[in-house]
Amino acid sequence: MHRAWLALIVSLWAASQLAGVAQTAPIWLDTFENRLEMLALTQTLNAEILAGPSATLSLEKWCRDHKMADDAVVLARPIAGIDKAPASEQLQRLQVTSAAEVKYRGVELRCGSHVLSEADNWYVPGRLTAAMNSLLETSDTPFGKAVQSLHPYRRTFAVAILWSPLPAGWEQERRPDGQSGERAKALVLPKELFEHRAILYTSEHEPFSEVHERYQGELLAFVRGR
Repeated sequence: MHRAWLALIVSLWAASQLAGVAQTAPIWLDTFENRLEMLALTQTLNAEILAGPSATLSLEKWCRDHKMADDAVVLARPIAGIDKAPASEQLQRLQVTSAAEVKYRGVELRCGSHVLSEADNWYVPGRLTAAMNSLLETSDTPFGKAVQSLHPYRRTFAVAILWSPLPAGWEQERRPDGQSGERAKALVLPKELFEHRAILYTSEHEPFSEVHERYQGELLAFVRGR
């Protein structure tokens, strides 16, 4: 009898733990309110990156504010086997005459287990210090951190929204009244949310890097409160 009660107590405790996990799991239900919240979050992050001097620092703040990792530090994981030569337009923007003056670095920017951004980076090693070049070639230091002593600033010349949680014309559609009794399905996060193309300049206004950043859907994969 005592064993039966013990088994019942253990099973009830396990069920309560699973329920707690389900309540805090990073799942977005497909409701109008949730889609509106996702739109606001995406636009806020987009604006913060555009207004800030460093995309890496903006991503670290996002990771820290949304408790996406115990140690909210963004690391750059090189993407092996990819080499993208700069186009002639890129050479002009970097103010160099030869592709031999430019080096390519492709990375995933990760915070904990989350990939927050994928980035292509064409930079001019001759405009960096030897220590900076060594960090970029041998470590997982993000580009923005490696070149901080240059006091760089960035000018974004292209922005594209790759996914919107609200479909075109949503403001003219009638929204569900929530009385159908059907539970909303989980909303699948997209691979990418938006992308930026920017030029990085030294404090002396000399261009030294062009980046193409694709911000990932995992930015929204944080644990949400009830």
